[in-house]
Amino acid sequence: MKAVILEEALSALFIYAVERGEKQLKMSQNPHKPHSSEEKLSALEDDQESLDNSIRKRIQQSVPGSHRDDTPKSSPPRPVSVEELMETAKGVTNMALAHEIVVNGDFQIKPAELPEHSLEKKVREIVHKAFWDCLEAQLKEDPPTYDHAIKLLGEIKENLLSFLLPGHTRLRNQIMEVLDLDLIKQEAENGALDIAKLVEFVIGMMGTLCAPARDEEIKKLKDIHEIVPLFRAIFSVLDLMKMDMANFAVSSIRPKLMQQSAEYERKKFQEFLEKQPNSLDLVTDWLQEAADDLAKLRYKKLPPPSSAAGAAGGASVLCSTAIQNHAYLKLLKWDHANRPFPETVLMDQSRFQEIQLELEQLLVAGTVLLVTFSAAGAALIDVPGFAEKIKTIVKVLLTGMHLPSFNLKESLATIGEKVCAEVNSCLSQHGFAPFTAERETVLKGQIQAVANPDNTICKLIDSRIQKFLENYLASSHQKVVPTVPGGLGPIQRELEEIAVKFVRLVNYNKIVFSPYYDAVLGKILTKEEPQLVGKPEEL
Repeated sequence: MKAVILEEALSALFIYAVERGEKQLKMSQNPHKPHSSEEKLSALEDDQESLDNSIRKRIQQSVPGSHRDDTPKSSPPRPVSVEELMETAKGVTNMALAHEIVVNGDFQIKPAELPEHSLEKKVREIVHKAFWDCLEAQLKEDPPTYDHAIKLLGEIKENLLSFLLPGHTRLRNQIMEVLDLDLIKQEAENGALDIAKLVEFVIGMMGTLCAPARDEEIKKLKDIHEIVPLFRAIFSVLDLMKMDMANFAVSSIRPKLMQQSAEYERKKFQEFLEKQPNSLDLVTDWLQEAADDLAKLRYKKLPPPSSAAGAAGGASVLCSTAIQNHAYLKLLKWDHANRPFPETVLMDQSRFQEIQLELEQLLVAGTVLLVTFSAAGAALIDVPGFAEKIKTIVKVLLTGMHLPSFNLKESLATIGEKVCAEVNSCLSQHGFAPFTAERETVLKGQIQAVANPDNTICKLIDSRIQKFLENYLASSHQKVVPTVPGGLGPIQRELEEIAVKFVRLVNYNKIVFSPYYDAVLGKILTKEEPQLVGKPEEL
């Protein structure tokens, strides 16, 4: 019964968003966080719309019979009707909405803002202006024509009724009685219609039903005396009230979703999987790749096997948990532009991409700090606030590094100039000799060398960051924070904050989709072990 109620609530929220043209359900965000291709990485490819379009596209492109045989509990291929496709898309959208509400505590539905000077915005403005001009022309006729006005009153009536709870019997009766459209039509035909009186009732009822935050908007309505601008303002405030109602529904169902969100998401994904049996193909490739990576690493660390038994010992080290953890770490190095995201983590793609961006910036900051402290010696290591100033410089100058137009070499050159100026200032303040021109040139060169993908120091810091995240993930259930590797001390706080976000995201995903991962990995490990034993030299 609870599941049915949740499903209805999520469907109602989704319908509301579609009706208002707000399918882009944007998340409330910390304005200080870096944004990547969207508001949050143009809400990180507009998280919700990107997800919905991606899944719908996969549904339409899927071909029965192309699925693998290693998906759990999938149905045999069969023709799928358009109605089933739309129902599946709706179920996936509800699952995405439920996931967003649970994972993002700041989630809110907000009005969609069309880009300035966009074609859609211009068309909307033209259509709206034409409608309101037509209404004004009708009301200026002699005698006035009220066809449009009566239709608007009917819409207002439906909106007001939608705000009522089952116990609001008296208010419902008042609305039904005053906004009786049949009676209003008769009054209009007989020249006895008092629009101003009806609008006054509407504003009073809106004041009764709105949230306290909208009292100021209601007060402004009472100061508008021309009918057409007043109608426009009323609908604008009604839109805000509907948004308030939707957000109230979000906050109301969040506790219930928290209790059964994993089960709900798993159920909806299973329904999707039964209609589209090839919906774990990308997951299978992702986990297979992780298993292959670990197998190669294991054999590199082992001495050459003197027998098949020795090779078997290397293969046996692989386990499901280690492969899953390595697979999640691979998401932090993902090529989002050219490679589709695995199906089971698609709803969190924007979050993984945000963490990836933060790690890329932190990598540069960590490398810059390491070479700076090495160049300055012990003079600056214990100076309070110095590392924070360098991190701030790096963060500001790397803003937008995810964009194609970003020039890393130019930014690093600027960072080098700023860092040298800060180092010299700090050295002088604490009684040390500033850098010579030669030492400045060396430090700037080391900072600019970070742009080289093969930079030794950068690769060292990156490997230590990845190792820390791997250890953090492996020890997440033991409540023991792993030791930060050497050289990462100046960025320890930021690294731990990222690790907490990453592990929380991973653990929730495991709770929801672990049955599917176990099934896929069971097939992979069973299939791979003989190959690993027989052909170690190919690895």
